[in-house]
Amino acid sequence: MTLYSTTPMLNQAKKDGYGIVAFNVHSFDSIFWVVEGAARLHSPVILQTTMGTVKSLGAKNIVEVANAASDYYEVPIGLHLDHCTDYELIKQCVRAGYTSVMIDASMHPFEENIARTKEVVDLANSLGVNIEAELGKVGGVEDDIVVDEKDAQKAIPEECVAFVEQTGVPTLAPAIGTAHGIYKGDPDIDFDRIQKIAGLVDVPLVLHGGSAVPDKDVRKCVSLGMAKVNVSTELKNAYSQAIADHFKEYPDQLDPRQYLQKAKDAAIEMVVSKIKMVGSEGKLVKPFV
Repeated sequence: MTLYSTTPMLNQAKKDGYGIVAFNVHSFDSIFWVVEGAARLHSPVILQTTMGTVKSLGAKNIVEVANAASDYYEVPIGLHLDHCTDYELIKQCVRAGYTSVMIDASMHPFEENIARTKEVVDLANSLGVNIEAELGKVGGVEDDIVVDEKDAQKAIPEECVAFVEQTGVPTLAPAIGTAHGIYKGDPDIDFDRIQKIAGLVDVPLVLHGGSAVPDKDVRKCVSLGMAKVNVSTELKNAYSQAIADHFKEYPDQLDPRQYLQKAKDAAIEMVVSKIKMVGSEGKLVKPFV
């Protein structure tokens, strides 16, 4: 196995009506945990890193560990740079071997978002690297990108058409009412908007802010055309809480093999549940090329 562009992975998912979960990873350990969970269910999976994680661990190191995990567990993996606003960092990740990058220029006016996205498409598309872009503004906190709830805006379907046509972007993340982080109340997902956007554009859509969204709502999003479902906070919280619980119960047990095993178990349980939720279990029928 190796790292695959997420373009064919997501096109296949869109065609067959299932989703692929993209899990944010923050450490080398968590890369292996996510891939092991996917391997147990014979599911494709996407690993995601934020700009902060790339700066902390190094793009080349992340690529090498992801390749090792893919080979060890024999699972096709996409490696995605999430919510990047830095063109130079995008170039660094593409050169290191990332198979997907997101240019997030959604905070800029529509025409500038198009221009900045087109610049990345011109760089990465010829190399077979998937490009994701966002229209509207997804609320919440993602690394150091903060969008207040009052500033969150849903994507306009007609603008989605123009955006895809003018940029050639192969994957689109329209804001449809979800938010990054854990919700204080029920998410206000605009299913009619998803259906309309999916009916107007041919590219796979991405659900940002997938953590803690009820399973039935995620499944409905997938059925309407959301082929990629992002999960970050729920996974991170699960394995971090397992470590915290360990030290609360056993404050003197400092062997990392003990508390990291508990973190791993919690992470894999979360990964398995999310993969089952989007219906990608058993979808390793053929390689993605």
